[in-house]
Amino acid sequence: MKSNKFLFLMVFSMLLLVLAACSSDDDTSTTKDTGTDKEEATETETAEEEKPSFDVDFLSVLTGGTQGTYYPLGGTFADLITTETGVKTTAEVSQASAANMTALQNGEGEIAFVQTDIAYYATEGLLMFEGQTIDTVSALGALYPETVQLVTLADSGIKSFEDLKGKKVSVGAPGSGTYANAEQLLEIHGLTMKDIQAQNLDFGESTDGIQSGQIDAAFITAGYPTGAVEALNATNGVYIVPVTADKAAELIAKYPYYAVDAIPSGTYGLTEETPAVSVGAMLAVKKDLPEDLVYAITKAIYDNTDKISHAKGAFIKAETGLAGIGIEVHPGAQKYFDEVNN
Repeated sequence: MKSNKFLFLMVFSMLLLVLAACSSDDDTSTTKDTGTDKEEATETETAEEEKPSFDVDFLSVLTGGTQGTYYPLGGTFADLITTETGVKTTAEVSQASAANMTALQNGEGEIAFVQTDIAYYATEGLLMFEGQTIDTVSALGALYPETVQLVTLADSGIKSFEDLKGKKVSVGAPGSGTYANAEQLLEIHGLTMKDIQAQNLDFGESTDGIQSGQIDAAFITAGYPTGAVEALNATNGVYIVPVTADKAAELIAKYPYYAVDAIPSGTYGLTEETPAVSVGAMLAVKKDLPEDLVYAITKAIYDNTDKISHAKGAFIKAETGLAGIGIEVHPGAQKYFDEVNN
Protein backbone atom coordinates (compact mmCIF):
# COMPACT_ATOMS: atom_id res chain seq x y z
CA MET A 1 0.00 0.00 0.00
CA LYS A 2 2.79 2.37 0.92
CA SER A 3 4.41 1.56 -2.40
CA ASN A 4 1.21 2.32 -4.30
CA LYS A 5 0.72 5.61 -2.44
CA PHE A 6 4.29 6.61 -3.21
CA LEU A 7 3.83 5.78 -6.90
CA PHE A 8 0.61 7.81 -6.98
CA LEU A 9 2.33 10.82 -5.42
CA MET A 10 5.17 10.59 -7.93
CA VAL A 11 2.78 10.53 -10.93
CA PHE A 12 0.70 13.37 -9.48
CA SER A 13 3.81 15.51 -8.95
CA MET A 14 4.96 14.89 -12.50
CA LEU A 15 1.54 15.94 -13.85
CA LEU A 16 1.72 19.16 -11.85
CA LEU A 17 5.17 19.91 -13.31
CA VAL A 18 3.92 19.31 -16.89
CA LEU A 19 0.88 21.54 -16.35
CA ALA A 20 3.07 24.28 -14.87
CA ALA A 21 5.40 24.12 -17.87
CA CYS A 22 2.49 24.39 -20.35
CA SER A 23 1.08 27.29 -18.42
CA SER A 24 4.46 29.02 -18.56
CA ASP A 25 4.67 28.53 -22.35
CA ASP A 26 1.17 29.97 -22.84
CA ASP A 27 2.04 33.00 -20.72
CA THR A 28 5.23 33.53 -22.73
CA SER A 29 3.33 33.24 -26.02
CA THR A 30 0.69 35.65 -24.82
CA THR A 31 3.37 38.07 -23.69
CA LYS A 32 5.08 37.88 -27.07
CA ASP A 33 1.82 38.41 -28.97
CA THR A 34 0.93 41.33 -26.76
CA GLY A 35 4.35 42.82 -27.36
CA THR A 36 3.89 42.50 -31.14
CA ASP A 37 0.46 44.11 -30.94
CA LYS A 38 1.93 46.99 -28.99
CA GLU A 39 4.70 47.42 -31.57
CA GLU A 40 2.15 47.45 -34.44
CA ALA A 41 -0.05 49.92 -32.59
CA THR A 42 2.95 52.16 -31.97
CA GLU A 43 3.91 52.05 -35.68
CA THR A 44 0.34 52.94 -36.71
CA GLU A 45 0.21 55.83 -34.27
CA THR A 46 3.60 57.06 -35.54
CA ALA A 47 2.38 56.94 -39.15
CA GLU A 48 -0.73 58.89 -38.22
CA GLU A 49 1.38 61.44 -36.42
CA GLU A 50 3.66 61.84 -39.48
CA LYS A 51 0.71 62.46 -41.86
CA PRO A 52 0.29 66.24 -42.23
CA SER A 53 -2.75 67.81 -40.65
CA PHE A 54 -4.28 70.98 -42.08
CA ASP A 55 -6.78 73.34 -40.55
CA VAL A 56 -9.03 72.89 -43.61
CA ASP A 57 -11.74 70.25 -43.92
CA PHE A 58 -12.85 70.66 -47.52
CA LEU A 59 -11.61 72.07 -50.82
CA SER A 60 -13.45 72.67 -54.09
CA VAL A 61 -11.82 72.86 -57.53
CA LEU A 62 -13.73 75.12 -59.92
CA THR A 63 -13.48 73.76 -63.47
CA GLY A 64 -15.74 74.47 -66.47
CA GLY A 65 -18.47 72.67 -68.40
CA THR A 66 -18.66 68.89 -68.32
CA GLN A 67 -17.71 68.55 -72.00
CA GLY A 68 -14.55 70.63 -71.83
CA THR A 69 -11.05 69.73 -70.62
CA TYR A 70 -11.12 71.42 -67.21
CA TYR A 71 -13.80 69.17 -65.72
CA PRO A 72 -12.23 65.72 -66.31
CA LEU A 73 -8.80 67.01 -65.29
CA GLY A 74 -10.35 68.66 -62.25
CA GLY A 75 -11.76 65.31 -61.14
CA THR A 76 -8.31 63.74 -61.36
CA PHE A 77 -6.70 66.61 -59.45
CA ALA A 78 -9.37 66.42 -56.75
CA ASP A 79 -8.68 62.71 -56.27
CA LEU A 80 -4.91 63.30 -56.07
CA ILE A 81 -5.31 66.11 -53.53
CA THR A 82 -7.70 64.05 -51.41
CA THR A 83 -5.37 61.03 -51.42
CA GLU A 84 -2.11 62.89 -50.82
CA THR A 85 -3.24 65.55 -48.32
CA GLY A 86 -6.17 63.90 -46.58
CA VAL A 87 -8.34 66.97 -47.27
CA LYS A 88 -11.59 66.02 -49.00
CA THR A 89 -11.58 67.72 -52.41
CA THR A 90 -14.20 67.74 -55.19
CA ALA A 91 -14.37 69.14 -58.73
CA GLU A 92 -17.21 71.57 -59.39
CA VAL A 93 -18.85 72.46 -62.72
CA SER A 94 -18.57 76.20 -63.45
CA GLN A 95 -18.64 78.86 -66.16
CA ALA A 96 -14.83 78.61 -66.50
CA SER A 97 -12.01 81.16 -66.48
CA ALA A 98 -13.41 84.64 -65.83
CA ALA A 99 -16.27 83.36 -63.69
CA ASN A 100 -13.80 81.22 -61.73
CA MET A 101 -11.66 84.22 -60.85
CA THR A 102 -14.71 86.08 -59.57
CA ALA A 103 -15.85 82.99 -57.65
CA LEU A 104 -12.47 82.70 -55.91
CA GLN A 105 -12.67 86.37 -54.99
CA ASN A 106 -16.15 85.79 -53.53
CA GLY A 107 -15.06 82.75 -51.51
CA GLU A 108 -17.06 80.29 -53.62
CA GLY A 109 -14.10 77.98 -54.13
CA GLU A 110 -10.47 77.52 -53.16
CA ILE A 111 -8.77 76.28 -56.36
CA ALA A 112 -9.71 77.06 -59.97
CA PHE A 113 -8.78 76.43 -63.56
CA VAL A 114 -8.22 79.64 -65.50
CA GLN A 115 -6.57 80.82 -68.69
CA THR A 116 -3.30 82.67 -68.12
CA ASP A 117 -4.55 85.69 -70.06
CA ILE A 118 -7.76 85.90 -68.02
CA ALA A 119 -5.83 85.62 -64.75
CA TYR A 120 -3.70 88.57 -65.87
CA TYR A 121 -6.75 90.65 -66.85
CA ALA A 122 -8.37 89.90 -63.50
CA THR A 123 -5.42 90.91 -61.33
CA GLU A 124 -4.81 94.03 -63.41
CA GLY A 125 -8.48 95.06 -63.66
CA LEU A 126 -8.51 94.98 -67.47
CA LEU A 127 -11.15 94.19 -70.11
CA MET A 128 -14.04 92.27 -68.50
CA PHE A 129 -12.57 93.04 -65.04
CA GLU A 130 -12.41 96.79 -65.50
CA GLY A 131 -13.44 98.36 -62.21
CA GLN A 132 -13.38 95.04 -60.31
CA THR A 133 -9.75 94.06 -59.85
CA ILE A 134 -9.25 90.59 -58.33
CA ASP A 135 -6.72 90.96 -55.51
CA THR A 136 -7.26 87.83 -53.39
CA VAL A 137 -6.02 85.23 -55.88
CA SER A 138 -2.55 83.92 -56.71
CA ALA A 139 -1.14 81.27 -59.04
CA LEU A 140 -0.54 77.64 -58.15
CA GLY A 141 1.02 76.51 -61.44
CA ALA A 142 0.91 76.30 -65.24
CA LEU A 143 -0.69 73.28 -66.89
CA TYR A 144 -0.92 72.97 -70.70
CA PRO A 145 -1.67 74.94 -73.90
CA GLU A 146 -5.34 75.74 -74.51
CA THR A 147 -6.01 75.86 -78.22
CA VAL A 148 -8.50 78.38 -79.60
CA GLN A 149 -10.59 76.18 -81.90
CA LEU A 150 -13.07 77.68 -84.38
CA VAL A 151 -15.31 74.68 -84.99
CA THR A 152 -17.83 74.21 -87.80
CA LEU A 153 -19.07 71.36 -90.00
CA ALA A 154 -17.04 70.19 -92.97
CA ASP A 155 -19.93 70.98 -95.32
CA SER A 156 -20.84 74.38 -93.78
CA GLY A 157 -19.00 76.40 -96.41
CA ILE A 158 -17.04 78.23 -93.69
CA LYS A 159 -13.35 77.90 -94.49
CA SER A 160 -11.94 81.16 -93.12
CA PHE A 161 -12.62 83.74 -90.43
CA GLU A 162 -13.93 86.12 -93.07
CA ASP A 163 -16.66 83.58 -93.89
CA LEU A 164 -18.14 84.16 -90.41
CA LYS A 165 -19.64 87.50 -91.42
CA GLY A 166 -23.40 87.45 -90.83
CA LYS A 167 -23.29 83.91 -89.41
CA LYS A 168 -24.57 82.67 -86.04
CA VAL A 169 -21.43 82.01 -84.02
CA SER A 170 -21.05 80.90 -80.40
CA VAL A 171 -18.44 83.04 -78.67
CA GLY A 172 -18.47 81.25 -75.32
CA ALA A 173 -20.48 81.23 -72.14
CA PRO A 174 -20.81 84.50 -70.23
CA GLY A 175 -17.79 84.88 -67.94
CA SER A 176 -15.58 82.56 -69.97
CA GLY A 177 -12.17 83.33 -71.43
CA THR A 178 -13.37 82.09 -74.80
CA TYR A 179 -15.23 85.36 -75.36
CA ALA A 180 -12.03 87.42 -75.13
CA ASN A 181 -10.23 85.01 -77.48
CA ALA A 182 -13.06 85.20 -80.00
CA GLU A 183 -13.11 88.99 -79.87
CA GLN A 184 -9.34 89.28 -80.38
CA LEU A 185 -9.21 86.78 -83.26
CA LEU A 186 -12.13 88.49 -84.98
CA GLU A 187 -10.30 91.81 -84.57
CA ILE A 188 -7.14 90.50 -86.23
CA HIS A 189 -9.27 89.34 -89.17
CA GLY A 190 -10.97 92.72 -89.54
CA LEU A 191 -14.23 91.74 -87.83
CA THR A 192 -16.08 92.67 -84.64
CA MET A 193 -18.85 91.06 -82.64
CA LYS A 194 -21.28 93.26 -84.60
CA ASP A 195 -20.29 91.50 -87.83
CA ILE A 196 -21.61 88.16 -86.57
CA GLN A 197 -24.73 86.97 -84.76
CA ALA A 198 -22.97 86.25 -81.48
CA GLN A 199 -24.38 83.51 -79.28
CA ASN A 200 -23.32 82.98 -75.63
CA LEU A 201 -23.20 79.21 -75.31
CA ASP A 202 -21.03 76.75 -73.42
CA PHE A 203 -19.11 74.00 -75.23
CA GLY A 204 -21.85 71.38 -75.11
CA GLU A 205 -24.53 73.84 -76.16
CA SER A 206 -22.28 75.06 -78.98
CA THR A 207 -21.71 71.66 -80.55
CA ASP A 208 -25.36 70.71 -80.06
CA GLY A 209 -26.30 73.94 -81.82
CA ILE A 210 -23.95 73.21 -84.72
CA GLN A 211 -25.36 69.69 -85.05
CA SER A 212 -28.97 70.90 -85.06
CA GLY A 213 -28.26 73.73 -87.47
CA GLN A 214 -29.17 76.47 -84.97
CA ILE A 215 -25.69 77.99 -85.20
CA ASP A 216 -23.01 77.87 -87.87
CA ALA A 217 -19.77 77.81 -85.90
CA ALA A 218 -18.35 78.07 -82.40
CA PHE A 219 -15.20 79.29 -80.70
CA ILE A 220 -13.98 76.70 -78.20
CA THR A 221 -10.86 77.42 -76.17
CA ALA A 222 -9.76 74.16 -74.58
CA GLY A 223 -7.09 71.53 -74.69
CA TYR A 224 -7.57 69.16 -77.58
CA PRO A 225 -9.08 66.64 -77.91
CA THR A 226 -12.13 68.41 -76.44
CA GLY A 227 -14.99 66.10 -75.48
CA ALA A 228 -17.72 68.25 -77.01
CA VAL A 229 -15.94 68.42 -80.38
CA GLU A 230 -15.23 64.69 -80.35
CA ALA A 231 -18.93 64.04 -79.72
CA LEU A 232 -19.88 66.28 -82.64
CA ASN A 233 -17.40 64.56 -84.95
CA ALA A 234 -18.89 61.19 -84.03
CA THR A 235 -22.11 62.18 -85.80
CA ASN A 236 -20.99 64.92 -88.22
CA GLY A 237 -17.63 65.58 -89.83
CA VAL A 238 -16.07 68.69 -88.30
CA TYR A 239 -13.79 71.34 -89.73
CA ILE A 240 -11.45 73.54 -87.70
CA VAL A 241 -10.92 76.93 -89.34
CA PRO A 242 -7.14 77.54 -89.53
CA VAL A 243 -5.27 80.60 -88.24
CA THR A 244 -2.71 81.42 -90.94
CA ALA A 245 0.90 82.13 -89.98
CA ASP A 246 0.70 85.84 -90.79
CA LYS A 247 -2.47 86.33 -88.73
CA ALA A 248 -0.98 84.37 -85.82
CA ALA A 249 2.09 86.62 -85.90
CA GLU A 250 -0.12 89.73 -85.96
CA LEU A 251 -2.16 88.44 -83.03
CA ILE A 252 0.92 87.60 -80.93
CA ALA A 253 2.50 90.97 -81.67
CA LYS A 254 -0.51 92.70 -80.14
CA TYR A 255 -1.39 90.13 -77.47
CA PRO A 256 1.90 88.42 -76.43
CA TYR A 257 0.26 85.83 -74.16
CA TYR A 258 -0.79 83.86 -77.28
CA ALA A 259 1.46 81.22 -78.83
CA VAL A 260 1.56 79.44 -82.18
CA ASP A 261 -0.09 76.04 -81.96
CA ALA A 262 -1.41 73.29 -84.24
CA ILE A 263 -4.08 70.60 -84.01
CA PRO A 264 -2.50 67.33 -85.18
CA SER A 265 -3.80 65.30 -88.08
CA GLY A 266 -6.11 62.56 -86.85
CA THR A 267 -7.64 64.71 -84.11
CA TYR A 268 -11.41 64.88 -84.70
CA GLY A 269 -10.84 62.90 -87.88
CA LEU A 270 -8.84 65.74 -89.46
CA THR A 271 -6.80 64.58 -92.44
CA GLU A 272 -4.05 67.18 -92.02
CA GLU A 273 -2.51 69.35 -89.33
CA THR A 274 -4.46 72.57 -88.70
CA PRO A 275 -2.54 75.73 -87.68
CA ALA A 276 -3.97 77.48 -84.63
CA VAL A 277 -3.07 79.65 -81.65
CA SER A 278 -3.26 78.95 -77.95
CA VAL A 279 -3.15 80.50 -74.51
CA GLY A 280 -2.06 78.73 -71.33
CA ALA A 281 -4.14 76.87 -68.79
CA MET A 282 -3.20 77.29 -65.14
CA LEU A 283 -4.46 76.71 -61.62
CA ALA A 284 -5.22 79.64 -59.34
CA VAL A 285 -5.79 79.54 -55.58
CA LYS A 286 -7.00 81.85 -52.86
CA LYS A 287 -4.12 83.80 -51.35
CA ASP A 288 -5.26 83.10 -47.79
CA LEU A 289 -4.84 79.32 -48.06
CA PRO A 290 -2.07 78.18 -45.67
CA GLU A 291 1.38 77.90 -47.23
CA ASP A 292 1.90 74.31 -46.08
CA LEU A 293 -1.45 73.25 -47.58
CA VAL A 294 -0.75 74.87 -50.97
CA TYR A 295 2.69 73.26 -50.95
CA ALA A 296 1.05 69.87 -50.35
CA ILE A 297 -1.58 70.50 -53.06
CA THR A 298 1.09 71.48 -55.59
CA LYS A 299 3.17 68.43 -54.71
CA ALA A 300 0.12 66.15 -54.94
CA ILE A 301 -0.49 67.23 -58.54
CA TYR A 302 2.99 67.69 -60.00
CA ASP A 303 4.54 64.65 -58.29
CA ASN A 304 1.81 62.41 -59.70
CA THR A 305 1.43 63.49 -63.32
CA ASP A 306 1.91 59.85 -64.37
CA LYS A 307 -1.54 59.18 -62.87
CA ILE A 308 -3.27 61.70 -65.18
CA SER A 309 -5.01 59.74 -67.93
CA HIS A 310 -6.16 62.72 -70.03
CA ALA A 311 -4.01 63.47 -73.10
CA LYS A 312 -3.11 66.90 -71.69
CA GLY A 313 -1.44 65.21 -68.72
CA ALA A 314 1.68 64.82 -70.87
CA PHE A 315 2.10 68.62 -70.86
CA ILE A 316 1.86 69.02 -67.08
CA LYS A 317 5.39 69.04 -65.67
CA ALA A 318 7.05 70.50 -62.59
CA GLU A 319 9.88 71.95 -64.69
CA THR A 320 7.38 74.09 -66.66
CA GLY A 321 5.09 74.76 -63.71
CA LEU A 322 5.78 78.49 -63.74
CA ALA A 323 5.95 79.00 -67.51
CA GLY A 324 3.67 81.74 -68.80
CA ILE A 325 2.44 82.73 -65.34
CA GLY A 326 1.80 86.47 -65.30
CA ILE A 327 0.45 86.88 -61.77
CA GLU A 328 1.84 86.47 -58.25
CA VAL A 329 2.64 82.87 -57.31
CA HIS A 330 1.42 81.55 -53.94
CA PRO A 331 4.37 81.06 -51.52
CA GLY A 332 3.44 77.41 -50.98
CA ALA A 333 3.58 76.66 -54.71
CA GLN A 334 6.77 78.71 -55.12
CA LYS A 335 8.41 76.66 -52.37
CA TYR A 336 7.57 73.41 -54.18
CA PHE A 337 8.87 74.58 -57.57
CA ASP A 338 12.03 75.98 -55.99
CA GLU A 339 12.73 72.59 -54.40
CA VAL A 340 12.16 70.47 -57.52
CA ASN A 341 13.75 72.79 -60.07
CA ASN A 342 16.90 73.81 -58.17
